[in-house]
Amino acid sequence: MASSTSFFTSPLFRLSRSRGSSTPVAKSVSEHSSDLQHSAYENAQALFAGSLFVGIAMMMFAQAGLLIGSTAGLAFVLHYATGWPFGLVYFAINIPFYWFAWNRIGRRFTVKTFACVAMLSAVTTFGPQFLHIDYLHPLFAAIAGGLLMGTGVLFMARHQSSLGGATIVSLYAQDRWKIPAGKVQMAIDVAVVLLALSVVSWQRVAWSILAAVVMSVFIWVSHRPGRYAGR
Repeated sequence: MASSTSFFTSPLFRLSRSRGSSTPVAKSVSEHSSDLQHSAYENAQALFAGSLFVGIAMMMFAQAGLLIGSTAGLAFVLHYATGWPFGLVYFAINIPFYWFAWNRIGRRFTVKTFACVAMLSAVTTFGPQFLHIDYLHPLFAAIAGGLLMGTGVLFMARHQSSLGGATIVSLYAQDRWKIPAGKVQMAIDVAVVLLALSVVSWQRVAWSILAAVVMSVFIWVSHRPGRYAGR
């Protein structure tokens, strides 16, 4: 199953080393084609909007009994199996990964990722108090949720952030052991899918795969190298 963070392991993102420093950083290919720099306000509004969109998508998935890959998928599995609040589980799962991001990817990326994970956890925890859906068909949840996920992840990608977890592990493995990040991401997602089959029906997993496909196609169509020059 594709993950909300697998976008960062595509050719659009790569690990490189900053000039005069031995610390790896995650850079977008577009950084090398433009001197445009996002302001603090632009970063804040984009990361907030992205976290909100992804949060709404995850609330839809929870309502329809769906899930996604990566650490968010693991949080869904634990949520379905134990009844623990998804937002708190998701936030807790991501905590150990920040050390990798801080030391191996970069401080700016880590701070932005932490902010997105915190906002997403807050949205999924308190959002149901403001948004309640009485009925939601899995097909609609997969399509609409996948599009919302894709939009939110795209916002984060263009502002050098992520949803943590598998993205951080994938980038670290690529830099440390030269294992292609995409393969690491795929292995994590497959493991989450297999684990999910123990707590949800295969039909729900199938709808979840559809959501992942919708999200991935949206990102593939909407983001092309060189089309967006900001950073």
